[in-house]
Formats: sequence, structure tokens, C-alpha cells
Amino acid sequence: MKEEKFKVINFIRELIISIDKELTNFPKKDIEIKNRIRNISYDLLELSYNANITKDVINKVLLLEKINSKIKVLDFLLNLCYDKEIINYKKYMKFGKRIDDIIKYATGWSNSINNRA
Repeated sequence: MKEEKFKVINFIRELIISIDKELTNFPKKDIEIKNRIRNISYDLLELSYNANITKDVINKVLLLEKINSKIKVLDFLLNLCYDKEIINYKKYMKFGKRIDDIIKYATGWSNSINNRA
């Protein structure tokens, strides 16, 4: 996997790879949750690339807000998987660590933009 210079994008890419690897044995009745998790993770990557290349500060802040809201939805869906016993505690904590890293760096990115403005 090619290493990105931008840390938050690396964390999102690692999350996507982890999701693809770890969420293979999903019950058919809950397959929609798996699809939502996968789609949101790809949306996070796209939003991060867009925020990275956007020059307009207002648009960049809006994209970062979307990233934060999607991360919260993703966290909810993974928590739901844990509650439904689709994933075990170890996987849940692994995903949680990755999500925490994304939140930390996205928040720092947003704060750095707000401090410059």
C-alpha cells in the first residue's frame, strides 16, 4: 500500500483495508449494515482527498465537518455490530482505535484551519 503524506488519509485507508478484511462473515440479515460501513469508509476517503485539495477555507471546513459526522455514523454502526455480536470485542476495539486516530487528526486539521482564519 502506497503511503500518503497526509496522516488522516493513511488512517482512513488502513480502516478501509481493515473493514474489507475483518467484516467478511456478516449475517445475511445484517448485510445492509456492512454495506453502509463500507460505503461510509469510502466516503471518508473521498471527503478527505477533497478537503486536502480544496483551497477555499469555507469549503474545507464544511468538508471536515462532513468527515466528522460520517465518522460518528461509522462509530455508531460498528457499535451496533458489536451489540448484535456480529463482531467480537477485539475487532470492535481495533476499529475503535482506527476511528479515534481519524477523529484526532481530522479535529486537529480543522483546528489548524480555524486558527489560521
